[in-house]
Amino acid sequence: MLPAIDSLRCFAAAAKLLHFRSAARSVALTPAAFGQRIKQLEEQLGVPLFHRTTRSVQLTEAGLALLPVAERTLLAAAECVRVAAAGERGLSPVDVVLGTRHELGHSWILPQLDPLAKEHPWLRLHLYFGSGSDLLLRVRTMEIDCAVTSTPLTDPKLDSVPLHREDYVFVGARRLLAAKPLARAEHAEAHTLLDIDPSLPLFRYFRDAPGGRGAKDKEPPAVGNRLRFGAVLRLGTIEAIRTRAVAGVGVAVLPEYLVREDLAKKRLVRVFPRVQLQPDWFRLVFRTDDPRRSIYERIAEHMIAVPLA
Repeated sequence: MLPAIDSLRCFAAAAKLLHFRSAARSVALTPAAFGQRIKQLEEQLGVPLFHRTTRSVQLTEAGLALLPVAERTLLAAAECVRVAAAGERGLSPVDVVLGTRHELGHSWILPQLDPLAKEHPWLRLHLYFGSGSDLLLRVRTMEIDCAVTSTPLTDPKLDSVPLHREDYVFVGARRLLAAKPLARAEHAEAHTLLDIDPSLPLFRYFRDAPGGRGAKDKEPPAVGNRLRFGAVLRLGTIEAIRTRAVAGVGVAVLPEYLVREDLAKKRLVRVFPRVQLQPDWFRLVFRTDDPRRSIYERIAEHMIAVPLA
């Protein structure tokens, strides 16, 4: 009897995570049901696939040999899904959990759900909202399937498809900057910088900008490295930062698409407008070894065609 695809999927999950409880959660099974699947597969193949103790899980030599074959089998099964998608009306529903940060999810991804459902009626897209680092961790541990994020990608277990370039602007409320100008490095002491967390992930797009000069060409290149703010407030989410920046609480680096209307209506104005901030990219991120890559690529193809809101 040939191994079942579901059993191979459980084996692959356990082999990657080396933690049965986490692996069971990733394939939506109880730990008991998951353990039974692994036991049945080992009995079917006639060899142990894991060395298990109370503290660790390790692959046996047989498990190590099986893993690449199991992964190829799962990829082939996913290819069956892709081929069958040519006749989508008869395709069984495919559940995909997509992670996104709150403001991008509400402004850009939510409006795409209905068009995506119409274009791919077999696709059931679920949403998870979180921060960039949280999204990448959950994709890696298979708690969610994929995520849209501009968080730098350095994990070799993760792959991505670029969606849209994300440009940033350094902004402050017009009335705040009228009362307290920010045109020279020494002016920063009178201002509060708003960012997400202590690592200042937004401000780095200005701080690390290559060259650029301040107002009236009086500031030398790399002005961002010389700014010393009077205070830094950490607000957790980009939308919270935008709201407080509009209220005049402080200055901030924000995605250009998010504050486009605020700039047009002069609620916010650019700080050091001649500095060209570093751009980034929104990407659709998924595990490198995920057998449903073709599905994520189809989602990405749709998203690429939709401009950032």
